Amino acid sequence: MDLTGNIIGERFVVISFGESHGRCVGAVVDGCPAGLELSEADIQRELDLRKPGTSSLISPRVEEDKVEILSGVFEGRTTGSPICMLVWNKDVDSEPYRTFVNRPRPGHADYVARIKYGGFADWRGGGRFSGRVTAGLVMAGAVAKKLLSKTLNVEIMAYALEIGGIRARGFTLDDIRNKRYSNEVRCPDEAAAKEMIGKINEVKSEGDSLGGIVECQVFGLPVGLGEPIFSSLDSDLSRALFAIPAVKGVEFGAGFTAAKLLGSQNNDPYTITDGKVVTTTNNAGGILGGISTGMPLVLRVAFKPPSSIAKKQTTVDLSSMKEAEIVVRGRHDTTVIPRAVPVVEAVVAIILADHAIRAALIPPVLRD
Repeated sequence: MDLTGNIIGERFVVISFGESHGRCVGAVVDGCPAGLELSEADIQRELDLRKPGTSSLISPRVEEDKVEILSGVFEGRTTGSPICMLVWNKDVDSEPYRTFVNRPRPGHADYVARIKYGGFADWRGGGRFSGRVTAGLVMAGAVAKKLLSKTLNVEIMAYALEIGGIRARGFTLDDIRNKRYSNEVRCPDEAAAKEMIGKINEVKSEGDSLGGIVECQVFGLPVGLGEPIFSSLDSDLSRALFAIPAVKGVEFGAGFTAAKLLGSQNNDPYTITDGKVVTTTNNAGGILGGISTGMPLVLRVAFKPPSSIAKKQTTVDLSSMKEAEIVVRGRHDTTVIPRAVPVVEAVVAIILADHAIRAALIPPVLRD
């Protein structure tokens, strides 16, 4: 049992470590089969999609985020032993955060961390509660994505569905594959992407922030992943997705819209296509009874607006126990959505890899 909250998975196990302004952040993956071709370039490709300083729309913190694989890979293949990966924190400016030691930032975990850890929590850059720790999730997810692609031909694609109330519409599967990374907001609808960019710049100039929704679709999943009740596929995915900082909601398929439908509208009728049992609709989002149906897995993740904003806010001074005002200055994202896209993909991949190994669909040793 994980008593500290930093470990997830049963057979494909991920241990997250590091703080925002500590020496490094990273992850240890235990349970990856031996024989998987894996290089630092595989991990770097995913990390580059998440790192800051790559666009005027996101945090200007400049981190190279160059991954180092410390163990678990030999002569280009996984060995079956734990894979330890990290990136070093280099562009660190902790001084602005000293103000928040006694004046907790609204919307952040400053106050609860102080109480829970008796004042010993690392407050620099948000410490363990920073979005910076998602770099470790992306590293682990890169391993999981390659494992799923190599063994089961599973394809995982996340993208910005909505930012600041502007929603992508009318895009196709080809648009998702070919256009989601063609713009700064990672949206497959080019017209909506332009509106999103305009909205972000407008709100940024006002010192405020925006929330949004990341949608993820998974193709190629076999029938049968997941266990009923407490290890259902959707409950495990939800638990992991809520580990991403700023996530406030997760839904599958029709999601909350299903609450407005009749049973006759929400049910997905079965049919036969090319000798396979499929459904004519996919309101279930590819999961029934906590088990994958073989249809595309469809989920959406709601992110709140970043809490670090340049507007004046009310807080308390814990040293005097009186009300105070605060302005959060520094290098912050106006919206997390563009950088959250690869993080959602990574987390989904981690859980699917774990369930695929548990279902004996991925062997302990991979051979060409």
